Amino acid sequence: MTIEKGLEHGYVLITGASSGFGAAIARRFGEAGAKLLLLARREEKLNELRDKLSGESIEVVPLVCDVREEEKLEALLKPYLPNISVLVNNAGLALGVGSTQNVDMEDWRTMIATNITGVAFITHLVLPHMVERDRGLIINVGSVAGTYPYPGGNVYGGTKAFVKQFSLNLKAELLGTKVRVSNIEPAASETEFSIVRHKGNESRASEVYDGWEPFTADDIAETVYWIASLPERVNVNSIEIMGTGQSFAGFSIH
Repeated sequence: MTIEKGLEHGYVLITGASSGFGAAIARRFGEAGAKLLLLARREEKLNELRDKLSGESIEVVPLVCDVREEEKLEALLKPYLPNISVLVNNAGLALGVGSTQNVDMEDWRTMIATNITGVAFITHLVLPHMVERDRGLIINVGSVAGTYPYPGGNVYGGTKAFVKQFSLNLKAELLGTKVRVSNIEPAASETEFSIVRHKGNESRASEVYDGWEPFTADDIAETVYWIASLPERVNVNSIEIMGTGQSFAGFSIH
């Protein structure tokens, strides 16, 4: 395994590992022989991924849990907490693209609980053990939505702005330790993300990608792996990734 020396003996914990970015990240680390803790809600998909990776990875442990289920999450992770070398906070979602005055409040609650509270809680579980060992890496999967506003982004963008600032604050607090923190900020990628956002409407979701080629989940996985493979002296604070066919918008006047 080519991850920086000192990280190769511990587990790589990936949340939201059953599909999209999470599954691709699991495959990339699996190819390198990492020990994997794969956390997600969908047991069948996790088991399928485990079966595919078991021949390549040293160990693959599926953990069926929603990051919002704090008591269950803590119980599942407790045996592994002293030995988690890399945490990839990937679990997250967007729900709807409606205007603020028209949205379903329950969608907002779900995004806040998953994208903010879930990230904060699992980090709070894992980080003390990394600090005690004076070694470890936390990679948070944010979004360009945390930087660039757009109509319909409302609370989703707000949650990813939290991830961005949370990552920077962690980095500031961890000065003097060898624990590293990175925030990856992807733009549009053709995964299940848009299908979830549009409540299963695949036709509406596919319109997002009409006429251009977005980057793939494997591109993000390669980026995550690259960050993990850097020497401990290097901390990638943040990295923004956008397809060549996408850009941020200019100011609008009406």
